Order: sequence, then C-alpha cells, then structure tokens
Amino acid sequence: MEYRRLGNTGMQVSAISLGAWLTFGSESMDFTISQAIVRTAIENGINFIDTANVYAHGEAEKAVGKIIKDYDRNKLVISTKAFGAMSDDPNDQGLSRKHLVQSVEASLRRLETDYIDIFYCHRYDHNTATEETVRAIEDLIRQGKIVYWGTSMWSADQIAEAVNAADQYNAYRPVVEQPLYNMLDRHAVEGGLETALDRYSIGLTVYSPLAGGLLTGKYNEGVPANTRAARINDDWMQERFADHRITQARQITDLAASMEVKPAALALAWALKHPNVDSVITGATRPEHVLSNLEALAVELSPEVEQRIENILQNKPETSQRVIVDPENIPAL
Repeated sequence: MEYRRLGNTGMQVSAISLGAWLTFGSESMDFTISQAIVRTAIENGINFIDTANVYAHGEAEKAVGKIIKDYDRNKLVISTKAFGAMSDDPNDQGLSRKHLVQSVEASLRRLETDYIDIFYCHRYDHNTATEETVRAIEDLIRQGKIVYWGTSMWSADQIAEAVNAADQYNAYRPVVEQPLYNMLDRHAVEGGLETALDRYSIGLTVYSPLAGGLLTGKYNEGVPANTRAARINDDWMQERFADHRITQARQITDLAASMEVKPAALALAWALKHPNVDSVITGATRPEHVLSNLEALAVELSPEVEQRIENILQNKPETSQRVIVDPENIPAL
C-alpha cells in the first residue's frame, strides 16, 4: 500500500480508501458482505474509511461502527460528514453550531467511537456565517471529538473564506477538500480549485473516481435495465450516462486493454497522479472489488499514455490557475 500525507498534516492515509456511500447500511448489501469488504481492505493496507451521516440515513455509520470494533481503532482513519437534513426539524441540517454539535455527537454514537479523524462540512451553508461553523468545529476539536476537519464540494472562494475565518479566531484551518473528481469530471478541481489547494496546503480525498462505474467498462454497451443507473430516472443521471461519456469510457477501456490493465485501475491511477490528491475513495459491493481497485497502485502512466488519455477526453481546462508554493514556506496549520 502507498500512504500519503493528508494535506499539510502529519497523518498518513492510504492512497486507495474505502467509501460507504450507496453500499454500507443499505438494504441492498448484507452486513456480512460489508464485513468481508472491510476485512479485505484492512488486510491489504487500506486504513481510511469514509462515510457520512446522511449515507443510508445513519445506517452506514452504524455498519462501519460495528465492523471496526474488530480492529485497532487507532490504526484506522475514519471520516464522516454533516450538512444534509436528517429529519424534518429545521435545525437538523446545515452547518450551524447547534446542528454541528448534535451531528457530531450522533455520529460518535453510531460509529461507536470516541473521536472522528476527519470531519467534513458536506456542503457550503449559505444560511450560516462561516465564522460560526469554524468556531463550532474549533470547540469540537479542542474537546477531542474531531482530529482534523475539511470541506466537501466547496469552491475555492468558500475554502478561502473558511481559512480566513480560522485565522481570524486563531482556530484550526480546514486541511482537506472532498470533491467529485475523475477522468470525466475534472473541471471542479482543475478549473480553479487548485489555486486554493496550493495556497493553503489543502489535500484532496476525491469521491467517485470511477465516475459512478462508467470507467470500469461495465456500461460500455449502454446502461443495463437491471442496474441502479437505469432505475433512477432524473436529469442528473441522464447527464452522467450520456452517450458521449459512454463513448469516452469505451475508449479508455480500449486503452487499458492495450496496456494489459483493467480500465478501473487505469482511471484510479490517473486520479492519483494529480499532485493534490491524497486518496481516492472507492466503493465496493464485493471483496473482489477492493482487490481490483488496488491494482491501480501498480499502473505507471508514461507521458505517452497521459497524452493518449487527453486525446480521448479532450476536457482539460484551457488555462491553469495553479500557484506553485515553495515547500519551505508552507503556511502553518
């Protein structure tokens, strides 16, 4: 396993991590299968497990909590999140001090643990002052309930706002952002977020690195009628599985075949190549999926292969906003 520092912290996370979204705690996955998946992950060096309070409406956290009791908690990095509504109570959502305190307490109970290694603000809250959010998290960190905190799907300006608020109140800065990032969805990261990441030494733990399964090749001939993608009929899903994206996925599969690697391994290796990415959060519905994802660590991307990928995707942002930061002059956390 390869381990990488989380942002500018001293904590190491596995380059391949395990996510609980859409799987753990859901009606479609038996608990014993979840146990087998986590066991396979940990036995193969994965130390980072990502979940959120809204995943399966708390059931994902409960499943993770039951499973990790069989392991040394201090050797694991467990993350969770809060923002989305957990009930019809108007205060049971967002990033207010009230909701954050209650959410962290509830997550700790469901996870059956004393602390959360990484706590994410799952979205930006336009109804709560960022300074309120930052100061609430600061209190939870000082109480020992959170070790590090970060954001998920925040813009560069929103991250800068959080950093400035933290500096103003001598509070802990966010150290990580969790965005959507993969071969087919790269603009949120490469289109401007990199500037804030470099300036504030913030790392990335990216979700959906396989574009919801598209980059595994299983949708190369279209969306099968018995899949989850076919059952969800909304504009977002139709956009995700648009013909041009399936065409690109098919071409990536062909390239992977010429390299004698799996398309998923190629896609994960590509995401891990980004200098700000500390970990790619992968899903699994069987233990074999974990082992398959780990094959990405052995994939080498030559300049020629990278250019062939760019020729297929043709979606690289035209201008780069990257700021090169001298490693000897990294801002203190």
